[in-house]
Amino acid sequence: MSRASELASLGLSLPDYGGRELGAVLPAALSAVGAGHVVQHRDADADRARLGLGTARHVVVVLLDGLGHLALDARRGHAPFLRSAEQGVITAGYPTTTAASLALFGTGQPSGRTGLTGYTARNPRTGGLANLVSWEGAYEASEWQRQPSLLESAAQAGFPVTTLGRRRFAGSGLTQAVLRGGRFVGAERLSERIDTALTAAREPGVSYCYWGEIDAAGHQHGWGSSEWVTALEDADRELRRLAEGLPRDAVMVVTADHGMVDVPGAARWDVATDAALREGVDLIAGEPRALHVHTEPGVDPEDVAARWREGLSGQAMVWTREEARVDGLFGELLDEVADRVGDVVVAMAGRATVVDSRTQSPKSMALIGMHGSLTPEELQVPWLVVDAS
Repeated sequence: MSRASELASLGLSLPDYGGRELGAVLPAALSAVGAGHVVQHRDADADRARLGLGTARHVVVVLLDGLGHLALDARRGHAPFLRSAEQGVITAGYPTTTAASLALFGTGQPSGRTGLTGYTARNPRTGGLANLVSWEGAYEASEWQRQPSLLESAAQAGFPVTTLGRRRFAGSGLTQAVLRGGRFVGAERLSERIDTALTAAREPGVSYCYWGEIDAAGHQHGWGSSEWVTALEDADRELRRLAEGLPRDAVMVVTADHGMVDVPGAARWDVATDAALREGVDLIAGEPRALHVHTEPGVDPEDVAARWREGLSGQAMVWTREEARVDGLFGELLDEVADRVGDVVVAMAGRATVVDSRTQSPKSMALIGMHGSLTPEELQVPWLVVDAS
């Protein structure tokens, strides 16, 4: 069976890199306000046409962390505004996780170019794990991620850009790596961010508003929980207010960085206690739905990949790094960041997970909602456009 056929048989699919995908969103928004020329490595005007976005004086881009298209569709009765405005589906990149997705969003380039290859990644300088959300264990953000920030490029060209998020994110490693540039406005509540977005929308430019409560509720309680529904309802209400308050010639677009699956009751393996999975393995990075398996020195990755394919038969897609490069799993994989990718790469099917209790905390392994892989629930995110004109 070919790898493409195996991927399809597992219910998985590759991201639509260069098409209707998360990396096209900010270039399209910049093109809409006349700043498409600042975008490198992709055609911003083509992205705008592909996403069906017109021209505008100001574009507010809202990213709802963790809101998959299929989850939104399943709970559409709780989100009447979002339901009415949804204009289709785009894909996240791989892995379908916040650090990689925000890098794709903020630079327009996939994780194979940015080096933000998972929730955690192997730090090639120390050999240990780097957390690419908290930035603990990573080195200087500007060295880890060398691709230009689209917000910074726009700001340097004289186009006003505003980022709205929690105050603690202003100087974080992840922000500096992929979302640096322009004016950062810290606001804890979504209502405060909406107020600021409405003020910013009176002037030309682009605003970016991040909201993480849906993702947080999904991790802790599951995407079908009452807590998740409440977070969705809160976002729906505030985004309706934003849409109704937009000045003429302003546009709001809404998307997400990934979806989520609930994993309790599904198959789970622990590398710490599974001899076949542990053999020849030096370090596990990534996350339970999308793993980077770094082999011990002198061990053939093909041998490790074969053991993982056998041990996870029917529950995962397993590549060597070179196979993943050929298949474009991470988009274009640059040599300078290839060592952040595992010698073996694993994308889980269904709701299955692989953990490593030697390095993961009991709290992280007990999460109900998880993401990272290539199921439709994780990969497909909503695309919404509201034109005030």
